[in-house]
Amino acid sequence: MNETASNILPINSPVGKPIVDVFPQSVERSVPNAFNGNSVADVVFEEYYPAIDQWLSVSIVPNDETTTIYVDDVTEMKNTQQTVQRLRADSERATIIDSLIGDVLEGLVDATSQDAIMETIREQLGTSDQFQFVWTGEYLVESGELVISGVEGERGQLFTAIRESIEEGRATPEQQAVDEQSPTLIQSLSENKSVPETVRAAGFAEGVQSVFALPLAYGSSVYGVVGVYAGTKAAFSDHVQSSFETLGDLAGYAINATQNRKLLYADTVTEVTFGLDQNSPLVRASKDSEAELTLSGTVTPDDSGLKCFVTVSGSNPEDVLETITAMPETQNGRVIRQTDATHGRIQLTVEGTVPLVVAINRGANIQTARFNGNEGRLVVELSPDANVRSLANALGNSGPAPILARQDKTRSPTTKREFQNELNDRLTDRQATVLRTAYLADYFTSPRGSTAEEVATSLGITGSTLLHHLRASQRKLLDAFYDEHDMSNG
Repeated sequence: MNETASNILPINSPVGKPIVDVFPQSVERSVPNAFNGNSVADVVFEEYYPAIDQWLSVSIVPNDETTTIYVDDVTEMKNTQQTVQRLRADSERATIIDSLIGDVLEGLVDATSQDAIMETIREQLGTSDQFQFVWTGEYLVESGELVISGVEGERGQLFTAIRESIEEGRATPEQQAVDEQSPTLIQSLSENKSVPETVRAAGFAEGVQSVFALPLAYGSSVYGVVGVYAGTKAAFSDHVQSSFETLGDLAGYAINATQNRKLLYADTVTEVTFGLDQNSPLVRASKDSEAELTLSGTVTPDDSGLKCFVTVSGSNPEDVLETITAMPETQNGRVIRQTDATHGRIQLTVEGTVPLVVAINRGANIQTARFNGNEGRLVVELSPDANVRSLANALGNSGPAPILARQDKTRSPTTKREFQNELNDRLTDRQATVLRTAYLADYFTSPRGSTAEEVATSLGITGSTLLHHLRASQRKLLDAFYDEHDMSNG
């Protein structure tokens, strides 16, 4: 035994000792087995030895009266090989997942309801050999509960245990995901104490090792959840998790869009008046500023929040703006105009669980919103099949927002001719002539077909007069489209 072998093996003086005492134990026991027969086997192998946490390359070379064993530590090489294999497997898995998610997203385009969107996700992911099974559930805002909407794949007893845990109100990974509005990853299902014991036991029995629970949300609204179960711990790499999170965001957006489409094309809508309390920053600002605040319009929520335009009566707009922007739910703001010391209009951006944001994120079309002292009133339009009670729970703070009035209304669509006639009634003859001439002269195209000076010359007026008429006519055009009392969130 030379010095190199002494550094590798855990024994310094092997003379006179059985070969099983010289070499550490391994799963395959290849070294002792080579000496079990009537003659020593001439073999070469690589094997992992847990006692010394090393991979050894072993060559056993028998001669006439002696046998020589050559040992080499190949741990670093094996670790490199395993890393390469793992990365290659992760890459292949990620490619497959990306393709699956691409198929899901393609299906979302044509989906017309929340049920259809969830079914698309289940069918695409649940039938893939990458996962054991996939289930989806609807989130009930009023109770905070999950209701299973379907399952796809090899469910077995594990899914039964999941369903029973949900019915009994125990904390499954999916419930945690919707409660925290964040994806939940469990990479060792049978050992994770946060998972109900019956689920852990069933997962161990069926060889399911990892779970990824994905909430389907848009803004502050959670619509449902997807539970994905896999047979390996490595099923959800960082790349796969990122891809699933993108899927959750887009699915939440698609669900919200289907609700908005229902409202947009519905002939009959439900108009509901909600009472708002101190949960709304505009209620608090109205009280603190002793001002009446009326929502004049909103712009579709984006990453920065919901832009609100508010008319102020009874207090200095600058003071009201300062009060509102000091609140944690409110970002930047500015005074748009100040008619006098106690009247004007301000712009501000709100975010989070502010009732206005919640209403829009849940597919409501805001009609009016007024805040006066300790209370506020929010009037919205909803599609006929919308869950009014669910929205009331979402708008409230310690309890549901009170429903002050509710009625179904039939909408009469405005035809193109009616819109044109209304616009013509608003425009003076001169404004209509200037606007139509500029339009036909490609003044509004990019690049412009005519300059302001060229259009003005053709009309026999000065450039400043042209711009004056254009601004006035464009304002009337926008007033006709974005009616002063139409609180559409578009």
